[in-house]
Amino acid sequence: MTSPAELADRLAVQDILVRYAHSCDARDMAAYGSCFTEDAVISGFGPGTVHGRQAWVDYVTKALTRFAGTQHFVGNQTVQLKGDAATMRTYVQATHFLADRPGTTMTLFAIYHDELVRRGGEWQITDHRLEPIGTQVLTGE
Repeated sequence: MTSPAELADRLAVQDILVRYAHSCDARDMAAYGSCFTEDAVISGFGPGTVHGRQAWVDYVTKALTRFAGTQHFVGNQTVQLKGDAATMRTYVQATHFLADRPGTTMTLFAIYHDELVRRGGEWQITDHRLEPIGTQVLTGE
């Protein structure tokens, strides 16, 4: 049987990606950055691997300028806890409203693969990898 402490840890780990999605869409880069360890490694989002929280926040801040808005939905999640470490797999659908093409949206369907650690009582992502499944572009009037 799962203990109350394990359930609390599982919810805390899952909440990281909820904060990730909300803060990205709200362009709250301080909250977004707080989801990651200072030495986080991020891959699968573009050319190469990004090393470090600030480098990743800078990359995302610049990338978001291409969009009038975004909306990230995080769905099915599996979490494995091992003390102060966790792994998580999360389905995501991320809709991007293109700034230079009003009425056009691009939706990414993907899986996030994350490794997290608890430091100072807080869970953060130390390794974040995107596994794209596909994209859909819709144009409308």
